[in-house]
Amino acid sequence: MTRAGYIFWAVFVAAALTRIVSSLYDSPPDAVTCLHDVSRGIGTVAEDPATNAKGQVFVVDADSVSIGESVCAEHIRIRLKTAFYPRYSYADRIVFTGTLSQPIAFTSDNGRTFDYQGYLAKDDVYYEMKSATVVPATTTLAGRNASLVSRLDVSPMLFTLKRAFVSHLQQSLGEPHSALAAGLVVGEKSALGKDLLDDFRTVGLIHIVVLSGFNITIVGVALRRTLSFLPRVWGIVIGGIGIVLFGVLVGGGATVVRSCFMAVVALIADIIRRDYNVGRALAFAALLMLIQNPLILLHDPSFQLSFLATLGLLLLASPIESRLEWIPDKFGMRGTIASCFATQIFVSPFILYMMGQISVIGVVVNILVLPFIPITMLAVFLTGALGFIHPVLSIVSGWGAHMLLTYELWMVTHFARVPFAAATLPPFSGWWVVGFYALFFAVYFSLRKKIKNRPSAAS
Repeated sequence: MTRAGYIFWAVFVAAALTRIVSSLYDSPPDAVTCLHDVSRGIGTVAEDPATNAKGQVFVVDADSVSIGESVCAEHIRIRLKTAFYPRYSYADRIVFTGTLSQPIAFTSDNGRTFDYQGYLAKDDVYYEMKSATVVPATTTLAGRNASLVSRLDVSPMLFTLKRAFVSHLQQSLGEPHSALAAGLVVGEKSALGKDLLDDFRTVGLIHIVVLSGFNITIVGVALRRTLSFLPRVWGIVIGGIGIVLFGVLVGGGATVVRSCFMAVVALIADIIRRDYNVGRALAFAALLMLIQNPLILLHDPSFQLSFLATLGLLLLASPIESRLEWIPDKFGMRGTIASCFATQIFVSPFILYMMGQISVIGVVVNILVLPFIPITMLAVFLTGALGFIHPVLSIVSGWGAHMLLTYELWMVTHFARVPFAAATLPPFSGWWVVGFYALFFAVYFSLRKKIKNRPSAAS
């Protein structure tokens, strides 16, 4: 690497470290006087609302919160839980009433403590209202700047498109097939229900319904192939814009941001005809995300697992695949098996520490299911898209999607009932995880050095 390269990386590493250290001294917005009493506020829905068994959940950017006639807080973000109806959308102005509280850590059934306060703090949310009464506000955003932002923000249109798409899937596929379909294509996992989500975790397939890098890669490849008829540069540029818009459409979580960023970097490298280095793209994505929001380093499991899984693929997939020559490479079977083993080996210690449970049969189920995911996503996309033309077309297209989804749901629900499908461990110190990765990298780089020096030793 050249001197300019070292300076480039040093600047970004220093910036990320500075942001991480400074975040340790950040103070949350003060709304203590609002707590434990009924308060009333007005604000704007800041994200596409999610639904669960009890109603809607979303974050609101509150202009002000008052108790009686006294304003007790201004310009804070609050996580609201409210009834199913009326339904609200991103950028809606609302008035909410309820009891404000601070989130607290909770302990799971297996004894793990989840830092719920830190998890919300990464999104600048330090308060919540668990049973809010919400009504539409009669006031609207005013001012030239707000109007300009509303014109430039494409999120409301994309979220409206997503809701219509999911509605077409529900009408054509029924439940739980439509829930899995929506999870595969647009990352909607709330409709799956707790029991089915637990089954996906047990068999190690939860990553396909939370928009992992695997799904984003499929979308990126599909876009490139669809736009292959265009001139090379135009196809790459439009494909990059499509990936970014898709990231906004599905909510822009840490996994999505990382995957979209790396895909865009790959497209830029293609435009300027430079080699694409996956490791450097991964590191650059991590640094930029930490500079933008340093709290995700310690408080966002999605960020942590996404980068560990990608790093595992980068370091282990090729060495494992080279030792699986006895497995036929038809339909990409050898690469799929190697990828499953690579990610399972690399993320298992962290998953066990964080969740206390890991799938024992995850590799087997992934091998049986993952080859069908690209064609399933295509069938689901056609089912939802054709619904914009005519419901009958969506229903006809949905027959194929329904069969594929039935197979995948059958595999999940039946393998989840296999005895000892998942292993559970009691809580243990995080230093064991640190030790595992330290030992792994010591062995990995030692072996890599020996392989690199082998030709010179022979000569």
